[in-house]
Amino acid sequence: MKLAVTYQNGEVFQHFGHTEFFKIYEIEGNNVVSSSVVSTGGSGHGALSGFLKAQGVTVVICGGIGGGAQNALTNAGIRFFGGVKGDCDKAVQAYLAETLSYNPNVTCNHHGEGHSCSGHSCGNHGCH
Repeated sequence: MKLAVTYQNGEVFQHFGHTEFFKIYEIEGNNVVSSSVVSTGGSGHGALSGFLKAQGVTVVICGGIGGGAQNALTNAGIRFFGGVKGDCDKAVQAYLAETLSYNPNVTCNHHGEGHSCSGHSCGNHGCH
């Protein structure tokens, strides 16, 4: 199994649609057998689901994630766990131990940080 975490300086990056890197973990059984940091190559938002699917990823751990990205991941057959903060490696260990603290109702939480939704529909959360 391959699991990806939005990545910035060892921490879970908090805006899925703007992540520049994922740390991808190869999992066998309940053990991490390898990991590597990969660049998204400038892909963003909905395109990230295709990027992750091409990498063979089946699970994503991330911070904030909007409805559009959630739908894209779901349609690609990728499970996601949003609202996660802290160290990437610790988040993966918690996932494997079934103790990961995440928010099943996570939404895009970047509003008020210089982001404008004028170019897309955020009303019922179609953001990213």
